[in-house]
Amino acid sequence: MAKKLFVGGLSWGTDDEMLRASFEKFGEIDEAKVITDRETGRSRGFGFVTFSDDDAALNAVSEMDGQPIDGRTVKVNEAHEKSDRGPSGGGGSRGGFRPNRTGGGPRSFNSPRGGRA
Repeated sequence: MAKKLFVGGLSWGTDDEMLRASFEKFGEIDEAKVITDRETGRSRGFGFVTFSDDDAALNAVSEMDGQPIDGRTVKVNEAHEKSDRGPSGGGGSRGGFRPNRTGGGPRSFNSPRGGRA
């Protein structure tokens, strides 16, 4: 069964092939992928390596966690599937706590009088 590893702390210059080369000594790799920003194409500083063999993956975790790749010390651990955590909270333009800035005088936080006593 295949096992996916998370590799964090990658250099901005690390690409898929460099990531694969760093881990292939531990066993057969199904995929090595550096995650990039959709808009800029720049690395987000982490990636995933999927091994065909669970034992090879576990060996890679123990040997590579805290080791340098492309000049940066990386964090390596077993990847976990995203869970459906529901809507995220806070901030942004979709809710959260925002000040009411329609009243005169000092800026208030959702005061019906716009901050005036």
